[in-house]
Amino acid sequence: MATSLKNLSLYNPNDVPGARQMKFGIVVAEWNPDITFALRDAAINTLLRQGASRNNIVVKHVPGSFELTLGAKWMAETQEFDAVICLGCVIQGETRHFDFICQSVTQGITKLNLDYSIPVVFGVLTTNSVEQAKDRAGGKHGNKGDEAAVTAIKMAALKKEFE
Repeated sequence: MATSLKNLSLYNPNDVPGARQMKFGIVVAEWNPDITFALRDAAINTLLRQGASRNNIVVKHVPGSFELTLGAKWMAETQEFDAVICLGCVIQGETRHFDFICQSVTQGITKLNLDYSIPVVFGVLTTNSVEQAKDRAGGKHGNKGDEAAVTAIKMAALKKEFE
């Protein structure tokens, strides 16, 4: 479903498992900080609302979205987290750089999910403009950070069902 048809921040808390016993890693790109830090804050607030302890939320920053996968890999390697959330923002520019970064980050996060068998959540905005990014970082389409946190909780709970 296109984001323009859905508010990223709207969810029924009763449809999301409690996160009281879960530990989360969040890797945040420092590039486009007005956007990525808003995603980070929303993700943290959603995790807290769903019962996660502030002590069980570890946030690390990396220079840009390309570095999210390595930061997430290092988190996954600790085996301390029930899920890792990757938050970044790549905005289309005049060159093909956008395509290369988006493809690399997408493939890298997919690979981490499979290699480490823990949820590594794709919370990366890939927009055509700064305005579109702002719309998805607390603007008219809600906040992708909320959605990423809900996804992390749901996937961590699903994994626990299989253990």
